[in-house]
Amino acid sequence: MRIYRMSEAGQSTLVEEPTPTPGTSQVLIRVHASSLNARDLFMLDGRYPVPQGRVPLSDAAGVVEATGPGVTRWEVGDRVVNSFNPLWFGGPQRTPGQHYHTDLDGWLAEYVVIDEQRLVPVPAHLDFTEAATLPCAAATAYTALEGVGPGDTVLIQGSGGVSLFALQLAHAAGARVIATTSSENKAARLRELGASDVINYVDRPGWGAAVRELTDGQGADIIVEVGGAGTIAQSIKAVAYRGTISLVGHVAHGTTGMNLLDFTYSGATLRAIGGGSRSDLEDMNRVIAAHQLHPVIDRVFPFEEALDAAAHLGSGTHFGKVVITH
Repeated sequence: MRIYRMSEAGQSTLVEEPTPTPGTSQVLIRVHASSLNARDLFMLDGRYPVPQGRVPLSDAAGVVEATGPGVTRWEVGDRVVNSFNPLWFGGPQRTPGQHYHTDLDGWLAEYVVIDEQRLVPVPAHLDFTEAATLPCAAATAYTALEGVGPGDTVLIQGSGGVSLFALQLAHAAGARVIATTSSENKAARLRELGASDVINYVDRPGWGAAVRELTDGQGADIIVEVGGAGTIAQSIKAVAYRGTISLVGHVAHGTTGMNLLDFTYSGATLRAIGGGSRSDLEDMNRVIAAHQLHPVIDRVFPFEEALDAAAHLGSGTHFGKVVITH
């Protein structure tokens, strides 16, 4: 089989290896698609230390090709998607746990052997390229929106995977969604997906005040914060009193940082989101199935062009998820 492994130079190389055999309580997955997340870029270009020989990527979908002794959850032919946090099955997460691409071999391979407990079924209405986007970005958005419902206002930033999933899930929950973006073309697409208002942060760098104007001074109940240090100051200005800022990423350039006095006066809660559990993924998939939601995919690359897919994601021109077919 073909598989990508990290080299000593911090780059990824396509190599040939024998197809693995599942052991007790394991299944062999024929991987049909994988997807890229912002975290992968830091590892693929050497900015984040990864053990030599590690297999990249944390998100994938495929078919059960074979089962090992003792497997009870799956049969050959089942369509499955992996959980982003492989050892977090539900309930409070007491330790950071392990992750694919860093601690464990990931999914950029034609076949993967994995413990049967680390998988969930693919929603019936989704194909493999769509299902491969769910483990990290979708589950992170779902966790970041905990408690959202009709009458709430949610603010999303940009048009990356987490932000678009948050838009779709919040809209499905009956919440009002305000989005920020950098172009009118993207603004139109965000409105098509359900955003009631879109703020161009290039024209309005002080978009926190714009959010308050749009909400009659109330602010957003939940902010899905993907920018980090470059946007947190405006998020604090935009959040409703006693609202929640769900910190899920650090993709914005700049170091404006947070004013602790402003944050104290907001009465808000700042939550660090690290994806979701297997139970969260299962719950979210039921919501996606009930509303027949389809992930927004920007572009699909063939397996041989996996590194080109990473370069495309790194360009920042994408709208939605970047996917690799195997």
